[in-house]
Amino acid sequence: MAADDAGIVVVGAGLAGLRTAEGLRRHGWEGLVTIVGDEVHMPYTRPPLSKKLLLEGGDHASVELRRRDSEHPLQWRLGRRVVASDLDGCSVTLDDGTVLGYQGLVAATGVRARRLPGSLSGPRAVLRTLDDAQALTGRLRPGARVVVIGAGFIGCEVAGTALSRGCAVSVVAIDELPMVAPLGPLVGAELRRRHAAAGVNFHLGTGIISADEGGVVLSDGTRLEADVVVEAIGSQPATEWLAGNGLDLADGVVCDEFLRLGGRKGTVGVGDVARFPNARYDATPRRIEHWQVAVDTGLYAAASLVGDLAGRPPEKPFGVVPTFWSDQASVSIRALGQPALATDVEVLEGDLSGEAAIGYRRDGRLVGVLLLGLPKRMGFYLKHLTDDLAAAPTH
Repeated sequence: MAADDAGIVVVGAGLAGLRTAEGLRRHGWEGLVTIVGDEVHMPYTRPPLSKKLLLEGGDHASVELRRRDSEHPLQWRLGRRVVASDLDGCSVTLDDGTVLGYQGLVAATGVRARRLPGSLSGPRAVLRTLDDAQALTGRLRPGARVVVIGAGFIGCEVAGTALSRGCAVSVVAIDELPMVAPLGPLVGAELRRRHAAAGVNFHLGTGIISADEGGVVLSDGTRLEADVVVEAIGSQPATEWLAGNGLDLADGVVCDEFLRLGGRKGTVGVGDVARFPNARYDATPRRIEHWQVAVDTGLYAAASLVGDLAGRPPEKPFGVVPTFWSDQASVSIRALGQPALATDVEVLEGDLSGEAAIGYRRDGRLVGVLLLGLPKRMGFYLKHLTDDLAAAPTH
């Protein structure tokens, strides 16, 4: 089958894909830009799905991303999934058999919700898409018994929102503390205390051995009755369509320091699906699932890709100080950098049980800062962290 010429193909119609496409226009690409997305919705922002939209309800218009006007419009193919790619032949194949040839390729497929084994029965919800959020919102009625499986950011956000809606909430996780992997035990213990004080019941250090229509049974034998069970056990990068091209897909798609897929010119990876080195830190490729990083990688990758197609070398490797936030009803977190890389954690300012700034250090230098409250100190700590990272590379 002959491939249709689609110019630059952006695979993924989320935040990262949209901002990359708009960045292509900003950097002078006037040819076709075709965006393929497996959802039927135009791009929307995901953070409100577990917070405002889940709490108050809403439709696509309430979370739709603003799109920038251009004299060269973008072409959209929504409700279609890319199932295969041929990077040597510069083409991708859609689930309806359509083959799109490209001059440049953007991988922006993000992640999907990780699921428990299919051997567990009983209805279990996830929260990744707008459709997921709308389906779940109607089930979080006052008095409903909600079991959240997973104590990461999404799990704790859903738990906080469900509690605010008057539900009785239990959180089950194999981890000993909430959000311990990204934030460490010091902060994890304080976040557990705050959620528990608000009314969340925790069952930590335990897993799920069975599930049915009426609840779940934990590995310690406890049965939790539930009207709603929400799986929030992490995510899986959507990379299947890139298989067979010699790329490292072990955890997302590995990109070089210019965000090229496996170092291949004319291709880039952006957002949650991309695993890349961060020049602000070191040469180790890592995935960073943060809203702002989706924007930052998109803007950089657009310039990198247009430069490749025009024969211009990149000016400098990609480097950013990530920022992220998480609002969990009674708990509000603002963070800078990459706290998960730290070997030492200390309170820099305030009181951990109230408002506080927590510093995360590796080799004596800050790699991240987390704020509990203290919103007016964001600028100060961003500069402090940026200066520390610039003083010498981390290892």
